[in-house]
Amino acid sequence: MNEETSPIDSTIPYEHERANASALIHDGAGAYLLHLRDEIPGIWEPGSWSLLGGGREPGDRSLEATIRRELREEAGLDIPDLVPFTVEESRGNDGTTVPIQIFTGHWAGDPATLNLTEGIMLHWFRPEVMSRLRMAPSTLALVRHHAAGLPADLYSSVPSPGAPDTDSATRRPPPPRDAPAPAPGGKAVPHIIGAHLYLENADGEILLGLRHPDSAYAGSTWHFLAGHCEQESAVACLVREAWEEAGLLIDPGDVEYAHAVHLVDTPGTRPRMQMIFRARNWTGRPENREPDKCIQWGWWRPEALPEPLVPYTRAAIEGIRSGRLYTEMGWS
Repeated sequence: MNEETSPIDSTIPYEHERANASALIHDGAGAYLLHLRDEIPGIWEPGSWSLLGGGREPGDRSLEATIRRELREEAGLDIPDLVPFTVEESRGNDGTTVPIQIFTGHWAGDPATLNLTEGIMLHWFRPEVMSRLRMAPSTLALVRHHAAGLPADLYSSVPSPGAPDTDSATRRPPPPRDAPAPAPGGKAVPHIIGAHLYLENADGEILLGLRHPDSAYAGSTWHFLAGHCEQESAVACLVREAWEEAGLLIDPGDVEYAHAVHLVDTPGTRPRMQMIFRARNWTGRPENREPDKCIQWGWWRPEALPEPLVPYTRAAIEGIRSGRLYTEMGWS
């Protein structure tokens, strides 16, 4: 679905007029599964976040059979409750219009466990963050169209994967994002988990980025390539952020744990576990793909790090170079 597609049309034409199918997969808690396509010139939506799907083949008895085959082939996914949702008209590079049957289905697993055979990665996103992604406006409109029909309080109506089934009235939404840390001896509070990339080039230099002056955190300060974990593992977060922020392609198998900083930035704020991972191999050269967050990338000798530098970034680098695996900051 590219920028030239027509608005969403709820009218479903006859099956013989359609030859393509895509799956709008949601987790039942407000997130949608998106597929990051290969950055290959000439293919449909290169380097964009899109839906899983593909074209009908001679052996497919229906478009439902098409999308089930595509999900198995592309990601090893089997979703029992796929149902038709709408049809999109997509215009190809040659100007022809192709109807795409959109199916919806529920799945709440970890994308990192799937065997992805096409594209770069799969990841869960909520509609409110999708405007920051590289994706076709029609795909975003499609997600919003579906989300508008879901219950407003998703967290209170849908249990987390693997959680016991309890009465919905007893389920509570997650705590606020910036809830303060409890006083000593108080109740437990979930910590924010950050994933950070420690990358050394052949000359032993470390990759750091100069954050935008308007950044919510550490403006005009040098820092690791980093991001907050969403509904994903820390390694999956690292791989996703490396691609989205700097165009670096990292195989999860080439990632190893290097250090952790258990941090309280300022008294009373929510604690953070900042996990730092080293990538043994990667593909690509750092490019500034999110200029609203980062001004530039640079390689720095560990004995001549730039200023100003985020304090826990410096502490992590020192810890890694000295062979330590853990640092605490701000707890006293």
